[in-house]
Amino acid sequence: MTLRVLIADDQMMLRESFGILLNAQPDIEVVGEAVNGEEAVRQATELVPDVCLMDIRMPTLDGLEATRRIVERVPEVRIIILTTFDLDEYVYEALRVGASGFLLKDSSAHRLADAIRTVALGGALLAPTVTRRLIEEFARMGAPRAPRRDRVGDLTGRETEVLCLIAQGLSNAEIAAGLVIAEQTVKTHVGRILVKLGLRDRTQAAVFAYEAGLVVAGG
Repeated sequence: MTLRVLIADDQMMLRESFGILLNAQPDIEVVGEAVNGEEAVRQATELVPDVCLMDIRMPTLDGLEATRRIVERVPEVRIIILTTFDLDEYVYEALRVGASGFLLKDSSAHRLADAIRTVALGGALLAPTVTRRLIEEFARMGAPRAPRRDRVGDLTGRETEVLCLIAQGLSNAEIAAGLVIAEQTVKTHVGRILVKLGLRDRTQAAVFAYEAGLVVAGG
């Protein structure tokens, strides 16, 4: 299976270098390039790539609004935010509106390709330590949202437990060890959590847990 990628960034050199690196991978193909957010939305809608690499600061329409529109129009497209700073405040909001994670622009070719594969398969792009730091930081920026708290009632006690552990950045293996259950059972719980809450992936599950007040930032 070849993963189809759209690159959205206003810097031509970055688009070209990423394109060369990714097209050299046997399982990845760059199917489009966009120089601003409006083009990113249009191409994502027309091409429906597996993954879109999205810069935040672009002319005409920024990456944040472009991410919001793509998630609404073609939710099957996974979005990775490209950023220069790993704690960029705009990254927090991008995760809120549906991005699956973020990647530093100076990441290696290996890291870039692995990130695309991970996100395309519905996995969380953020490493556990980064997950804790990033989500706790933006959770401090807003109070829990009542509608999200209401939706928690759809989960079983065990699913709520698993959700809280996801929000703390634990992997399936770590959750399984902590709860003394099989890793496959954890995967089943995660799948049910995403379906019940209408979430895209583990990153969105972590965001949900903090915004619903299930996990306290810094706690």
